[in-house]
Amino acid sequence: MTLTKAHLTVSVHRRLGLPKTRSAALVGSLFEIIKKTLGNGEDILISGFGKFCIKDNKRQRGKNALSEKDAMLESERIVNFKYSPVFKERLMNGKGS
Repeated sequence: MTLTKAHLTVSVHRRLGLPKTRSAALVGSLFEIIKKTLGNGEDILISGFGKFCIKDNKRQRGKNALSEKDAMLESERIVNFKYSPVFKERLMNGKGS
C-alpha cells in the first residue's frame, strides 16, 4: 500500500482527535515546510527516521534509449534520503510500527 496525504490526514485526525479539515491543513503545512526547506538547499533531519538531503548531479553523458544516439544529460538537483540507524533496525527486524 502506498501512503498518501489522505492517509496521513486520517491518521492525524484519529490519533490527535483534530477535525479533518484541521488535520488536512496540518499535513499540508508540514509538506510545504519540507518543500520550501529542500528548495532552499537545506537538509531536513528527523531523529529516529532519517535525513533528507539535496544532491546536485553534474551534467553527464548519456544515451537516448529510443534512437541510441549519444546525448548530454543536464545537471539536476535531486532529493536523497538516508535512513537513521534506529529506522534501519526497525526495518531489518520487521517492526514497521
